[in-house]
This record gives sequence, C-alpha cells and structure tokens, in this order.
Amino acid sequence: MRRIILNVAVSIDGFIEGPAGEIDWCFIDQDYGMSAFFERIDTVLYGRKSYELMLAMGEKPNPAHKHYVFSQTLKTVSEGFTLKNGAAVDEVTQIKKTAGRDIWLFGGARFAGAMIQAGLVDSLLLSVHPVVLGAGKPLFEGVEQRSEFVLKDVKSYDTGLVQLFYDLKPVS
Repeated sequence: MRRIILNVAVSIDGFIEGPAGEIDWCFIDQDYGMSAFFERIDTVLYGRKSYELMLAMGEKPNPAHKHYVFSQTLKTVSEGFTLKNGAAVDEVTQIKKTAGRDIWLFGGARFAGAMIQAGLVDSLLLSVHPVVLGAGKPLFEGVEQRSEFVLKDVKSYDTGLVQLFYDLKPVS
C-alpha cells in the first residue's frame, strides 16, 4: 500500500504559520531535499485552507502529480485539481489503496490532524526552522489520541534548518 507522508515546515515552537498566516520565516534559499521528494510522490493532498494559500501565492499544480482538495464548502477548484467533498478519511483511505507512488499530505493543520487521528499518516518529514514564532497555527489541530513515531533520520543544514524523518511506530 502507498505511504502518506506529512512533509511540512515548522517553527521550533511547533507552528506552521505565524499569527497572521505568514510563512516568510520559511527558508527557500536551497532545495532542502524537495527535488528528491517530488520524485518519490505522485499525489498531493490539500485541505481547503492550504489549497487557498497555495493559490494566493501564485503556485500552480505540478502536472506530473495528482492533486486532491478536501473541502466540505468549496463547490469548484482550479484546473489541475480534483475536489473531494465526501468524508475525508474515507476518501483518503481509497486513494491510499490505489496503485502508485507515495502521497504528500501538504496540509493544513486540521486536515493533517484528522489524518493522524485516523492512523493514515505513515511518515513525518518535519523541516524545523530556527525561529520561535510565539503564536500562530499549530502543527496539528484536532488530535485527541496518541500516535507514536520512530525517528529514522536527521539532516541538518548550514542555515540551521533541521529535518526530522519519522515513521509511524508499528502497533505491537
């Protein structure tokens, strides 16, 4: 079965956005392994807010990947995206069962929290930036049960960014 990877930038104090939704603290000065990551995946999953943020930044979907937007409120999405209005956990479970490469859970916090809660996230790739935001959007929202992960690798960069690679700990 395909693996779902939550790959996200996070501050030292656990926020993925600043208080006003800002992400200007995220390093974009080098690749940080993203080219290799894009080769590993063929599908990207977005919650509504992350999809809207991506569009506002002028980003376009990579035509080499399938792009799914999960929303109960949107009626349409831009070209290159597929809208999923059903129960997100059921929809993601079905996508995970299809043939293909790994799946990038792009975000956001509520959507990622729901996928963690449902046990659908197999791996975390946390790019920890050397900044304390003090407030903002937390990495996860709505997680009410414990999920344990095993550290698989650590990469550090001269900018101070540290990437932590975790896999979901198998249930004993």
